[in-house]
Amino acid sequence: MATDLNDLQAFMAVARAGGFREGARATAGSASALSEAIRRLETQLGVRLFNRTTRSVALTEAGAGLLARLGPALGEVEAALDVVNGFRDRPAGTLRLNVPISASRLVLPRIVPGFLAAYPAIRLEVIAEENFIDLLVAGCDAGIRYDERLEQDMIAVPIGPRTQRFTTSAAPAYLERHGRPQHPRDLLGHACVRGRFPSGVMTPWEFERDGEVVRVDTTGPLVVSIGGGVDLAVDAAIAGVGILWLFEDWVRPHFESGVLEPVLEPWWQSFSGPFLYYPGRRLVPAPLRAFIDYIKSPAGHW
Repeated sequence: MATDLNDLQAFMAVARAGGFREGARATAGSASALSEAIRRLETQLGVRLFNRTTRSVALTEAGAGLLARLGPALGEVEAALDVVNGFRDRPAGTLRLNVPISASRLVLPRIVPGFLAAYPAIRLEVIAEENFIDLLVAGCDAGIRYDERLEQDMIAVPIGPRTQRFTTSAAPAYLERHGRPQHPRDLLGHACVRGRFPSGVMTPWEFERDGEVVRVDTTGPLVVSIGGGVDLAVDAAIAGVGILWLFEDWVRPHFESGVLEPVLEPWWQSFSGPFLYYPGRRLVPAPLRAFIDYIKSPAGHW
């Protein structure tokens, strides 16, 4: 069965984006052209790949099965074609990265401008989210994660600061009203601003001092989604809602301005910095190879 590669790519675009309009924006095409391509593909295959309503587009079971197998296959095709890229004076093409929102805010701003200036023929696309994904199925070349979330079969390259800390902080006015905790367990008597992962998990706050590790299941009046809700959590803490637990780099500007005050600083726990990771079972695309070389160079090194 001869199937048009463009129709398969149209299917991938709609499936990854979750809709025809979104797929059209991602591919700089038109929704009508994508719709026509999907109609041709469904007619040829004899199965429905998407369930369509006036408000949503969702994969059928057959569509989900095709996506799971087609993503890695098209990735291999793109990697094979990318071999030619190695013969260019400068790499060209698109580099797609899947990163947590914290990395898009705290790590990439110091890397991306210089990288794009060094490789003007590369187009960088960053997808910032907290969900774990299959890079190949999602059409991404690489991702950024912390070591405890890395899969064993991935190649990992350090990126960004190699040591980070979790901090606790609060508005001075809140601490004047409610007192300053002296031990992590004192937080049980305070209002705390919590974060929840997309999985629904709310991890305890963890502290360490002189080898002693203390985990505290705090409570409070506000819970936000980790990632997209963090700015709200910071604003709420500044407004005096409660005590915040967050990356030091995220709140350092607020320490410097004085709107947030460090709390329990001797107990702040350090952890290793993030890694760029990518599958080791296929050729590395030229744009990704250029990015790896850049973050290893003095210009991209933290």
